[in-house]
Amino acid sequence: MRRRRLLFSLLLVAAAGLGTAAAPSQPAAAAPAPLDGIIPAPASVRPGGDSYTLGAGTRIRVPGGSDEARRIAGYLAGMLRPATGYGLPVTTEDGRDGLVLRLGGTGTKSLGAEGYRLTSSGRAVTISAGRPAGLFHGVQTLRQLLPGALEKRAGQQPGPWRIPGGTIADSPRYPYRGAMLDVSRHFFTVDQVKRYIDQLAMYKINKLHLHLSDDQGWRIAIASWPKLATYGGSTQVGGGKGGYYTKDDYREIVRYAASRYLTVVPEIDMPGHTNAALASYAELNCNGQAPPLYTGTNVGFSSLCVPKKVTYDFIDDVIREIAALTPGRYLHIGGDEAHSTSHEDYVTFMDKVQPVVAKYGKTAIGWHQLTGAHPAKGAVAQYWGYDATGAAERQQVADAAQNGTGLILSPADRAYLDMKYDKNTPLGLHWAGYVSVQRSYEWDPGTYLNGAPEDSVLGVEAPLWSETLSTSAHIEYMAFPRLPGIAELGWSPANTHDWPSYRERLAAQGPRWDALGINYYRSPEVPWPAK
Repeated sequence: MRRRRLLFSLLLVAAAGLGTAAAPSQPAAAAPAPLDGIIPAPASVRPGGDSYTLGAGTRIRVPGGSDEARRIAGYLAGMLRPATGYGLPVTTEDGRDGLVLRLGGTGTKSLGAEGYRLTSSGRAVTISAGRPAGLFHGVQTLRQLLPGALEKRAGQQPGPWRIPGGTIADSPRYPYRGAMLDVSRHFFTVDQVKRYIDQLAMYKINKLHLHLSDDQGWRIAIASWPKLATYGGSTQVGGGKGGYYTKDDYREIVRYAASRYLTVVPEIDMPGHTNAALASYAELNCNGQAPPLYTGTNVGFSSLCVPKKVTYDFIDDVIREIAALTPGRYLHIGGDEAHSTSHEDYVTFMDKVQPVVAKYGKTAIGWHQLTGAHPAKGAVAQYWGYDATGAAERQQVADAAQNGTGLILSPADRAYLDMKYDKNTPLGLHWAGYVSVQRSYEWDPGTYLNGAPEDSVLGVEAPLWSETLSTSAHIEYMAFPRLPGIAELGWSPANTHDWPSYRERLAAQGPRWDALGINYYRSPEVPWPAK
């Protein structure tokens, strides 16, 4: 046996170079990520051909020189340079090599406002789109096709930076793919909101719904009613100092979201959830007396005074000022849990408020209780019911949808990111039940609400309420890994929704989130790679 081992060793030495000491061999380069391994799942994938490898000579080409395409190219270059160490110059010169971002051209009209086509070969990767949003979404797909180490900002990483060969043709199932952040119960700074925007953009979310007012805090400066922010915004759940956005702060959030192709949807919740406003101005109360500021978490105890004229002067001023700051189409008027408002007063209130939204050029969204009043033509209802919601309430929403009211689906026991994963989750609530990663993914928006026409569904939204959340790490722990699943339900064709496949693709996101410093929950339902 000893002689056999010796002979084997001599043969190895000979193979290494006739006795000359050899340098240790380098590990084989890992295969590029599969072309269909991204989230959200693309509409069409045709793998094949050689992969493309980023190198020191790679250029980012923007044929035609569109300003927006150049800006997206600059964003891409800024994303790629730190980890790769490559210069990646951006040029408007056309060419058949490098990374090509092409706006317009043959076949792009059929991709719609947000679709794109990505073609990868040994010589080039070309992203084509009819509109800038599609080009940006294509860049997010390219990003996911590269290793997660791309996201590291602490110096050059080893690579290689390979993109698999083939073609993706992709466009969204629904036009509305949203995420809501509750900044009222706990205040989040502009930078914290920007961080969340960047995370949403990775998964092609295109709406950021900001819940700007509630019982615990008013978060947007209104010049005609200044105490709303300075007094009503001075606290939060638990009694912290709160905070609010100046108009310039809000403009910066809107600008930054737009740079990532997200539209901000502001919400002023009313007639309930209004204690911060009622505490700021006594005249908004029916008895003329301002209640104290509130820092608890109970709901349903507050209401604007429906009969008073000053209530509608107040609403007109608030909507006018916020509409002027918001370029997007939608303005959310809340309308949920108005338990202290009689049904008759609620209907009267909504009949008066919806025309004010239209007066300032916006489309009203309300929580689905709006369907118990008279939804205005073009209004949208956001459904947040869950398994325990009564059949009559569900039917009310379905009837409104049959009569032309559009729907955004946010079922609380599927899409609410603040629900606990299980009984051991340290953050969040569980009034709608525990919402595992699999449960949050396994539903179809097109068939979810019985009786609602499939074409009434505008899309989906993942709300994140902040009773128990006060830091970016808290936001991330509850949003990840569930948020990408809601994003996929909104973007991808229904026939791609498959939990066994999805959980594998989701697991592959882990190293990317590690590199980005995202504080995600390592759900035992997902086969995460070992760290």
